[in-house]
Amino acid sequence: MLVLLPPSEGKTPAPDGASPVDLATLTAPALTARREQVLDALVTASARADAVELLGVSPGLADEVRRNTGLRTAPAAPAAHVYTGVLYGAADLGGALAAEGEAARRATEDVRVVSGLWGALSPADRVPAYRLSMGVALPGLGRLATAWRPHLGAALDARAAGDVVVDCRSATYAAAWRPRTTGTDAAQWVAVRVLREADGRRSVVSHNAKHTRGVLTAHLVRRAGVVASADDLAKAADELVGTDLLDATLHDDGRGRFTLELVVA
Repeated sequence: MLVLLPPSEGKTPAPDGASPVDLATLTAPALTARREQVLDALVTASARADAVELLGVSPGLADEVRRNTGLRTAPAAPAAHVYTGVLYGAADLGGALAAEGEAARRATEDVRVVSGLWGALSPADRVPAYRLSMGVALPGLGRLATAWRPHLGAALDARAAGDVVVDCRSATYAAAWRPRTTGTDAAQWVAVRVLREADGRRSVVSHNAKHTRGVLTAHLVRRAGVVASADDLAKAADELVGTDLLDATLHDDGRGRFTLELVVA
């Protein structure tokens, strides 16, 4: 399986004194040149007087934007610890890495965070805290989803081929790379959708969706058994029914694309 996550908006800085990011050590070294370009563009943009507007954040986040100017020397930590928030709290990928064994292997090899700055990361990759959304257009590069698309295809198409892709990303991050669903190297692409059931009616939710996708990620990383197809994924999700979920249903469009609907109270 290949589980795709968005980064969190909020990030926890690494401890003072920790070593800075080494781009050459990050997962998918084919992305290094593009990472260098995006990092340079972000540092330059973050030093501008209009940086807050350019990066599309509120004035209250000006300190985080200024912090971007020192990213090359800022302390770094595993992405599993830098990314915080509802999804990452529920997924507890840092705990999976610390547990070692199969959970650590899956967290390292089978989970990828799609990032506007780094392209795609393993939760074990060491990075600094930063502020940048995939929806931003950086001077010299344009909109990041477009700038990353061919590079992520080169890095992820082969990894996804013949496997099941569990897509927990928002639309902003999904725009940067979509798995191939036809041809000899096709993947089974499963978008994870979360619904709330109340008074017999179901509706799409946002905040609770992050938590539920985190719960699913934690389960997939830690459970016994291999998830190698959309049907395997549906069975794994069904194991959560009665605890975190009311229902889990897999929908097949017949063209290699699926939707896994998770229903919460």
